[in-house]
Amino acid sequence: MPPRRRKPTATLDLFWKAADKLRGAMDASEYKSTILTLLYLRFLFIEFEQARQQLDEQGVGDLDDPAVYAAEGLRWIPPVARWDTLTQQIKYSDIDAVKALNEAIVALMRSNRDLTDVFPSAYGLIGRLDRRGVTELFALFGDDLATAGGQRPPRDVMGELYEYLSAMYYALLPEFARVEGKKGGEFYTPASVARLLVEMLQPQQGRIYDPCCGSGGLLVQAARFVQVRGGRPTSDLAYYGQEVNQRTWRLARMNLDIHGVVPAGLGRADTFSQDLLPTLTADFVLAHPPFNISDWARNEVDTRWQYGVPPRRNANYAWLQHIVYKLSDQGSAAVVLANGSMSSKTMGEGEIRKAMVEDDLVACIVALPAQLFRTTQIPACAWFLTKDKSPQGARRLADRRGETLFIDARAMGVMVDRAHRVLTDDDLNVIVSTYHAWRGLDPGSEDYRDVPGFCRSAALEEIREQQHNLTPSRYVGTRELAQDSNSGPLQDRVDVLSRELLGLLYQADQIEEEIRQHLDVWR
Repeated sequence: MPPRRRKPTATLDLFWKAADKLRGAMDASEYKSTILTLLYLRFLFIEFEQARQQLDEQGVGDLDDPAVYAAEGLRWIPPVARWDTLTQQIKYSDIDAVKALNEAIVALMRSNRDLTDVFPSAYGLIGRLDRRGVTELFALFGDDLATAGGQRPPRDVMGELYEYLSAMYYALLPEFARVEGKKGGEFYTPASVARLLVEMLQPQQGRIYDPCCGSGGLLVQAARFVQVRGGRPTSDLAYYGQEVNQRTWRLARMNLDIHGVVPAGLGRADTFSQDLLPTLTADFVLAHPPFNISDWARNEVDTRWQYGVPPRRNANYAWLQHIVYKLSDQGSAAVVLANGSMSSKTMGEGEIRKAMVEDDLVACIVALPAQLFRTTQIPACAWFLTKDKSPQGARRLADRRGETLFIDARAMGVMVDRAHRVLTDDDLNVIVSTYHAWRGLDPGSEDYRDVPGFCRSAALEEIREQQHNLTPSRYVGTRELAQDSNSGPLQDRVDVLSRELLGLLYQADQIEEEIRQHLDVWR
């Protein structure tokens, strides 16, 4: 399994110090744009300095000639856009700091076509700060950040610094999601959930797509997976995505670039009203769409609705059908949705789900633990879809046509604070290895077997008996002990009672979701 990336020790310090400088000048929801953009500018300059050193060591041409860099496939940073030049200008009171930053951004984008539209205007970034605030903010991204107060190598070891800032960018995203609350979920998928989706699918070669990519975290996680497996992230996978929010789209461009991912296509538009990748067929789709959105661009004659027209008041089945529409003949997808998607019968959703199940698209459903998402308390699940459950010839997979795997992972995870749970490495290993054993993805591993209370492979006929309800607890049952629940080891009794409590809480959530959807019909 890919190891967890250790959060840089300076990350939270930078976050809070920068937030202190911005507080009062802008809303907290705007912090991420300013802080991450400045961090990205710092990163670009360090990347340039690293390239400059390498060219100097190779004795390649004039180091002040942009053509020399272009010939090597490297970015050229004009003098006006270099970090040391910019910070020197900002120190002088007779120079307009906002204008200086804006000129640097414009010059940077003109010199590098791949950075077109990546940056917001300087006026939006720092225009509401006074001179002192701008100076102090830039100082946070200076040499002390680069060397971690003298504890890291100075600029002569650019490779380590490059990785350090990459890790810092990665670690800052969940902090912004936490601060922004509900809206933070629009651009960030928790790391343990992202790992689950990616590791279940094992995307190693082909085209990978996220229709609501947020800040690009799922695509970055896929690239990291390929790298850990010894592959070449930049050539083994072609990355595609689309995001409707302009600020978030810019974050995705920066996030992918800072992790060395060059997207084959990353569009900015509403996926439902304007699919910017209409001819794309993806081998893998990863998605964490916003849950239960009721205001979406619904078109009843859209060709993507192959299994039924999604309801006006909920886009869950619009996302699922859009994703299926994009899959190649042997493509697979992983999608995080609200729990209601597994069982709702209102507004035609039950009929759409029935049609998808009957077409043998659903490979696995995982009921996720509560409190994985800082930004919502809505219970969630993960759908794993595939166009082909056959052995697929030379791949020699297990033949799972007419079957679906159900996994109940609600009792997994550990609380890292009062309100937030994460899936541990062991949890991920259990879930992923269970699915891989079921599908035959890991030759030589143990054969799959049902585990009462945790997982069960159900045939299509059994799902029909359950009226195409995909809630895992209906299939996996509960783990029963040989002893009575009031006897035996204490931990065993606690486990049984905990599962019973979770089951009751889950049923309450389901009832609440059904009531909410019925009320929506009458609004």
